[in-house]
Amino acid sequence: MTTTETLIIGAGLTGLTIAYELHKAGKPFLLLEARDRTGGRILTSRTDDGAPVEIGATWLGKKHEDLIGLLSELGIGTFEQVTGGRAIYEASSLSPAQVVQLPHNDEPSYRIAGGSEMLIRELWSKVPSASVRLDEPVLALKGMTDYVEVTTSQGVYQAGKVVSTLPPYLFTSKVTVSPALPDQLLSTARQTHTWMGESIKVGLRYAKPFWREDGGPGGTIFSNVGPVSEMYDHTNIEENKYALKGFLNGMYHSVSREERRDMVLTQLRKYYGEVVDDYLAYEEGVWRQELYTFADYDGHVLPHQNNGHPVFREEYLDGRLLLAGAETAVLYPGYMDGAVRSARRVAGLVL
Repeated sequence: MTTTETLIIGAGLTGLTIAYELHKAGKPFLLLEARDRTGGRILTSRTDDGAPVEIGATWLGKKHEDLIGLLSELGIGTFEQVTGGRAIYEASSLSPAQVVQLPHNDEPSYRIAGGSEMLIRELWSKVPSASVRLDEPVLALKGMTDYVEVTTSQGVYQAGKVVSTLPPYLFTSKVTVSPALPDQLLSTARQTHTWMGESIKVGLRYAKPFWREDGGPGGTIFSNVGPVSEMYDHTNIEENKYALKGFLNGMYHSVSREERRDMVLTQLRKYYGEVVDDYLAYEEGVWRQELYTFADYDGHVLPHQNNGHPVFREEYLDGRLLLAGAETAVLYPGYMDGAVRSARRVAGLVL
């Protein structure tokens, strides 16, 4: 049976940041990830000849100081999201779309140079590879006198402390814990929104940025008609590989990939014409279908509901179980910055 001081569940941004902080402090750990990849809800789709397309977490702002500090520490740059100063706005199905001028934005959004996945790659490269195990979902935790017994799909571990970085509802619904966790935690978790859990993100790579042509409408789209509600220019930082990326109405999770693609193209033809059919690749991420991100709620849960709730910052199993992750952060819960803040808080407790 493997024994470790700290066992971390989930190798997304929170889990890898905790691992990074513990490793810097010379503390041993074991990081278990259910997927066959690291990153969690950060996922960048790449091709040799196309722009990186973010299927998961994408943007940050100047107020996200903890994330910006981590990026700086790792030597990763950022660049401002291009809007072109104008947008296509579709108010209703009863009126045509129009091009509108965008007001000056005092708080622009930024993207991570090279793709959000660069943050994951750098963190992973700085922790011992032997301490990270993929394809190993955690099934159960059992609090013992001096340790927590952790049962996974591959075996059993003993850990002095366990840190779960899973979305709270996913953790409480998929991992069996004994003795049972308090009712307040369980009931709150059941009513906690999983950030991005219902999102469908779509992207189209193109050889040329036709939306940037002189006098063109630009790549920013806001539509109350849909099925794409928002879309943005997704050109890379070098501005030599081009894409559009946006959000598809989450209700379309039940139709096929081909149907979703055709819906997106049909909508874009209204704005740009048949040039949209000359795409290099269509990409999408249907997060509701991600087994290790989303679990169906028992009832109706509002966006951001209970994110940052103080019950997630309590310690459980006699102080041996800590909860982390973007949804648990006091500030900016759900965002990448919230994930980093949560990681640093819990790493501090462990240390």
